[in-house]
Amino acid sequence: MTTFPRHAATNAGTPPDNRADPTSAPYQDAPGLPESARRAPRVHSDAPSERSARVRRMIESPTYLEADEDLAFLRRPEMCGIRLQLDYWKTEETLQRHAIHHTIVVYGSTRIVAPAAARRRVEEARRALENRPGEPESQSALQVAKQLLKRSHYYGIAREFGRIVGSAQGTGALSSLAIVTGGGPGIMEAANRGAYELQAPSIGLNISLPREQEPNPYVTPELCFRFHYFAIRKLHLLERAQAAVFFPGGFGTCDELFEVLTLLQTNKIRRLPVVLVGESFWRRAINFDFLISEGMIAPQDAALFRFCETAADIWSSIVRWHAAHDARSSAQGPAAGHL
Repeated sequence: MTTFPRHAATNAGTPPDNRADPTSAPYQDAPGLPESARRAPRVHSDAPSERSARVRRMIESPTYLEADEDLAFLRRPEMCGIRLQLDYWKTEETLQRHAIHHTIVVYGSTRIVAPAAARRRVEEARRALENRPGEPESQSALQVAKQLLKRSHYYGIAREFGRIVGSAQGTGALSSLAIVTGGGPGIMEAANRGAYELQAPSIGLNISLPREQEPNPYVTPELCFRFHYFAIRKLHLLERAQAAVFFPGGFGTCDELFEVLTLLQTNKIRRLPVVLVGESFWRRAINFDFLISEGMIAPQDAALFRFCETAADIWSSIVRWHAAHDARSSAQGPAAGHL
């Protein structure tokens, strides 16, 4: 009978098995265990009370917790991938359960409030300046308050648009629509408020921040979510969106705008209408013509968005876009890109 050496290769070109031979060396304890666990002293007493105490220590140990109940474990850096999935799936499962298939996402500044509130802030800033005349900070605060009062009409436009979406009786991609926002104050509140006033679904995707914030009071309670990861929140804002509407805003709004335009430009998401509300604001905030003249974007990239001024114009623009898109799709087949 032919015999083979213990470490001979079983296939030509296969290196020998380098695993330790448990029969040729003393047993080695598994690394990582504390010395006290590997070489525990012999228990001199095995009285019932001592056995009970040992079991109690086991049960109270963090390792005895089931994984989904061990918050310290779930918060470890190594569990980031699991937390990303949980951040996504908690919202996704709920939206599926509530049959939310089509949304219109509204972005905009948290600082644009209702006109009455904006007027109160102007008065407060004026009184503060009267109490501290000549103070640069008070003068600046009054100027900012006045400027935001000029922009406060956008709150009313967003609120009216929320009502239009909440009452829409569309078909296809525009059927059973729901408003979705970041769930915060300002423009987000206004859009949620319009849908809320018609008892339509009003979705808010809030985010945990170092500065504590609360969702606005016009989000449907069962559709109010809070995320840890911006990336997952951004995904959910767009995943069901049939249109993206951008009101004047700051860094956060511009971040979302450029991300949406980049995803459309690179065909990473399916086509959808992008509406910029307030042409005078947006043309001053972003010089699109300069970007084209400098060769930073192509002339056709300017067709990725359109400007509107009123809630009715926004809705009409979205409806026209989808009608034209449906006509093209029936002739050309489905568009490229998806989330």
